Amino acid sequence: MTKKKFNLTEWTPQPQQRESAPSVPVAVPQNLQDSDIEIVTQRIEAAGIDITANYQDWLDLGFALAGELGEAGRSYFQRLSRFYPGYDEHEADKKFSSCMATGSGKVNISTFFHLAQQAGVSVSIKRQSVTPPPTPPVAKMAVAAEDPPEPMPTFSDLVKGNLPDFLQRIVSFSNSAMDADLLILGTVTAISACLPNFSGVYDRRRVYANLYLFVTAQASAGKGRLSLCKNIIMPIHEKLREEYARLKATYDEEMTAFLKSSRKEGLSRPKEVAMKTLIMPANSSATAMCQTLNDNDGVGLMFETEGDTLATTFKSEHGNYSDALRKAFHHESISYNRRKDREFVELKIPRLSAVLSGTPRQVLSLIPDAENGLFSRFIFYSIDVALVWNDVFAGSSDKTMEECFDELGKRFDYLYTQMQAAEPMTFRFTTPQEQEFNDFFRSVQTEYAQLYGLDIVGSIRRLGLITYRIAMVMTALRFMENVPMQQIVFCSETDFQNALSMVQVLLKHTAKVFESLPISAAVSAISEKTEAKQAFYDQLPPDFSRETYLTLAQKLNIPQRSAERYIQTFCKEGKLVRAFHGQYRKP
Repeated sequence: MTKKKFNLTEWTPQPQQRESAPSVPVAVPQNLQDSDIEIVTQRIEAAGIDITANYQDWLDLGFALAGELGEAGRSYFQRLSRFYPGYDEHEADKKFSSCMATGSGKVNISTFFHLAQQAGVSVSIKRQSVTPPPTPPVAKMAVAAEDPPEPMPTFSDLVKGNLPDFLQRIVSFSNSAMDADLLILGTVTAISACLPNFSGVYDRRRVYANLYLFVTAQASAGKGRLSLCKNIIMPIHEKLREEYARLKATYDEEMTAFLKSSRKEGLSRPKEVAMKTLIMPANSSATAMCQTLNDNDGVGLMFETEGDTLATTFKSEHGNYSDALRKAFHHESISYNRRKDREFVELKIPRLSAVLSGTPRQVLSLIPDAENGLFSRFIFYSIDVALVWNDVFAGSSDKTMEECFDELGKRFDYLYTQMQAAEPMTFRFTTPQEQEFNDFFRSVQTEYAQLYGLDIVGSIRRLGLITYRIAMVMTALRFMENVPMQQIVFCSETDFQNALSMVQVLLKHTAKVFESLPISAAVSAISEKTEAKQAFYDQLPPDFSRETYLTLAQKLNIPQRSAERYIQTFCKEGKLVRAFHGQYRKP
């Protein structure tokens, strides 16, 4: 098929045609950015539409792009002109040069959007949410008074009404929707450390229910009620401590006898007693933390209501076990050396859970930037400060909240003992649940990557595992209460939907905390260089010389050597073609 030759007369306006660009163009994006022009241009290219119905439209398009973008508009003019059947690159280039030289005060960039919309191309632009830079305290107060921030979402009443019976009892003690969420998450995370003989297979790896939770809020916002959740697992912890005390007393007696005896009596040295505990102090050294986990067959719960405790430990000389926390989340082996007897120890399947709370500043102290791998392993829940005075005398019972949760702890201890005596059980989703799960996270991953960039993808993928573990805990609670133990335990549809609904809320809370974290210096530098490089390429004309690109580089504050390196890279990538020495063109 022969290419139709450009014919100027075909685009010459007739008397009945429009004489000039529309005086009131439509649908121009608010806060117009150069990237908006690129977005709409790409839509036109994807549709393969010629938006210029006649010569006057074509001319107005040239005036619009030249007036708004200057020389940078040439490439857009060529890209948009090529859909005319008689397109001629040389003629289009001459026409744009003419538009640059003469200009038209009556035509602006709105004409471009008008022509696109008139051709059936959407010109609406969805702005990405960007966290504004910090403002002085006074300014923040003024903004808050005029435009209060949108409250963070909470778990739906539907979820709360369909929880396992044990969690329903927990929710009954809440005084608000956010307080209910706090108690649910705290309880589920604490219990995740206490599910012996219960595991599942996720991404072809055996996983246990262990979760990491960080509740963040300003001081006096109500996060202190999280400590009530510790009462639920305290009976288990106290039993282990009592067992250790008995074994330690026996060991001390045997050790005393050994030291008093002579070697002739043939007594062997008593074996040191492992420290039995469930709740582990966050201010331990890295070696002590690993050894405590090892002494308890890899099981442990870190429960700290002040995130600074862990952050301070990480900053000490021998206290940074951030890598151990990251490994423990995926049950990866942790190795360490015992100083006492210089023994190498390998903890093969750590099963650690963590409940932390603190202010937003304490989050930054523990997790300095978004690149830190610890961030993506936590469930984050951000509590809004509500100017509501709760009735401090509410409730007809004389029992304190601590006493109520102590009773719930005794109930859970009974359920725990039942499960502990059972044979190992495997948790599974049904086939339809697996399909819905994959479809959900596939969609969420794409959406959040577009909104927040690739740095959040790690959090989205681990939220998949977190969702699986939440469903595991709920299923375990429901089976512990009502169903005889069995080898294969399928997730009920109720608990599956509960977990998915909860994670939809947690996604919003995670994103809020993510936006508050700075990007690491290294990543920030790379990002800035990438943006500068792309801006340099975008503003290069279709045909140019070395002198042209060096002038552009100077305008963009790009060093000469960097500009020359960029040009070489563009040529290797096929983004530029060397026409001849010192001359380049975009293919």
